[in-house]
Amino acid sequence: MKRITLNLAAAVFALPALADDDATAARFGLAGILSATNSEDLPPIMLSAGQPLADAPLVLKSGTYYEIEIEADGSQELALVGAGFFRAVWIDEIVVEGLEIRPLGIDSFEFDEAGVMEVGFVAIKPGSYTLSVPQSRGDLQTLQITIE
Repeated sequence: MKRITLNLAAAVFALPALADDDATAARFGLAGILSATNSEDLPPIMLSAGQPLADAPLVLKSGTYYEIEIEADGSQELALVGAGFFRAVWIDEIVVEGLEIRPLGIDSFEFDEAGVMEVGFVAIKPGSYTLSVPQSRGDLQTLQITIE
């Protein structure tokens, strides 16, 4: 029995040596996945009455840090909902007029007037998600997001 335990322990400790040492894999700095080499800015989301949220769907890579601006033009009170998406990412911070907010979770945003917020997050859970303006009709005010 002792021999089986020792063999099992040796196999477990040997696993890191068997790991793929791909030279093209991302190399993180001291900040890990929050390193500058692992971040990307996304095209902004625009909240405007009757207008599309974005030019194209977003395709994100799991483990990458993203920043996106969400801007409302003030044409009417508009919200952006996407509980599934917000639970598939880790939100680092939300910045509104220089105020940094570090939430444990989020369900939606609402703009009562014109403004801009910046959201920094790490994509975590692969899948297909939707951000949308509640009670909007059709796909005009819907943004499809895929995390690979």
